[in-house]
Amino acid sequence: MRGRRWGIAAVAAGALTSGSLVALPAEAGTGPGAFYGQRVQWHGCALNADDTAGTELDAAGAQCADITVPLDYRRPGRRTITVAVSRIKATDPAHRIGPLMINLGGPAIPVRDIIDDAAAAMGPTGAKFDLIGMDVRFSGRSTPIDCGWPASWIPRSAGADRESFDRMVALSKDLAKRCGRTSGDLLAHASSANIARDMDVVRAVLGAPRLSYLGYSYGSYIGAMYTQLFPRNAGRIVLDSAIDPQDAGVHLRDAQGFEKRDALREWATLAAGADGQLGLGDTPEKVLGVIDGIYAAAARTPLKVGRYEVDDTVMPALLVDNLADDNEENALQLASFVVQLRTAADTGRVTPDEALEAAVAGIVGGARSAFHSGQTAIECADAAVPRSVEWYRRDVGSRRAADPLFGTLNRVNPCAFWPAAPAPVVRIGNGTPALIVHADGDLDATPALNRRMHAALTGSRLVTLNGARTHGVYLFRGDGCVDATVNAYLDTGALPAADLTC
Repeated sequence: MRGRRWGIAAVAAGALTSGSLVALPAEAGTGPGAFYGQRVQWHGCALNADDTAGTELDAAGAQCADITVPLDYRRPGRRTITVAVSRIKATDPAHRIGPLMINLGGPAIPVRDIIDDAAAAMGPTGAKFDLIGMDVRFSGRSTPIDCGWPASWIPRSAGADRESFDRMVALSKDLAKRCGRTSGDLLAHASSANIARDMDVVRAVLGAPRLSYLGYSYGSYIGAMYTQLFPRNAGRIVLDSAIDPQDAGVHLRDAQGFEKRDALREWATLAAGADGQLGLGDTPEKVLGVIDGIYAAAARTPLKVGRYEVDDTVMPALLVDNLADDNEENALQLASFVVQLRTAADTGRVTPDEALEAAVAGIVGGARSAFHSGQTAIECADAAVPRSVEWYRRDVGSRRAADPLFGTLNRVNPCAFWPAAPAPVVRIGNGTPALIVHADGDLDATPALNRRMHAALTGSRLVTLNGARTHGVYLFRGDGCVDATVNAYLDTGALPAADLTC
């Protein structure tokens, strides 16, 4: 989940801890088991009077702590880092089940500061759990990775031509070099397998025999990794909008799909019906023609959008996030973006509204450097990618021919130049019970990907929400069938008798 749920954008850009590597307490010893027995000091969540998120957590009755984990689990006696966690104890203690950790994907979307929102959303079912928000290693208030990036490669495309491709290669090389210079000693330890190991340390220090888990998007992979490494410690596992567990990292093996293009045509049909208000054209073809014109203009000369420049590597990224959900809010937001970008293409510049300026800044500005650095570090640690620029040139050429606008999103990436080797592969395949939930119109976690997770977790059940384009279903879509099914599983631990469709 790249980032619009539960106030994620604000959280990801929020305050970080100092990030210094910490020393393991002397009484804990130096073996891996020592971390399981550490004494945790729970405290208030607000760091200071200006810490709004922490103050809200304190008002909700949450507690916070920094838990020490090894930087390298193969050498636990050496350097350590901390993972920041929050906890809201079960408010229905008579029916308490145990801890439930929530992960919103990304990877690296912080959750520590928004566990109170999760408690409100889950209602009576959440009241039976100690709800746990953990900022995974190298994100949020945990020991971070921040490479000082002036811009991001996510979710940019390789653009319309060879020159644009070369710019993305240069950017990717620069971002990788910056991470090697600022955080080279941390990068090799950023894998999802290590995140799963951190989760088990948290489980142990909570004094719980099992850890339940609710993970969205890339968080589904982390949850599957936990079931693989710690099957006996896995409680009730819910994986929402799951990825293919055999294609972690930057997902370079995914098939050439046209879901995003089809979703854009669906939106263009709506926009054509509102031509009187938008002026983008009275047929879907005319609306799509306007978008193609904006893309071509950005490829010729970067569009001036406030104080930023939007070229053909950035312009597709400004469309794709608002296609992720088929609700009215996203459709209107996309229409606003297209209207403003057309003005920039026609006149040479536009003064953007707050939403467009924030969207552009998130890609071409450095304000979210820590989030994007940590996210990329995890992806690069999770899977190897081709290291040949020529491989990417051929790949981009093929995908650009099939889908010029969206085909090359996220293809050229810093992992191709990363200064650290990926972690050893952990193959996902086990019979641990789990509930997998997805929408049949999801553009990012497509039905095929969810089916592959289902096949890898042979003890799982699959719940499909039909007729919906959304990424993140349980609690976010408001579908009574899905929410009731997930709540029943979390309440009882009993999976549905068979896969089902809502």
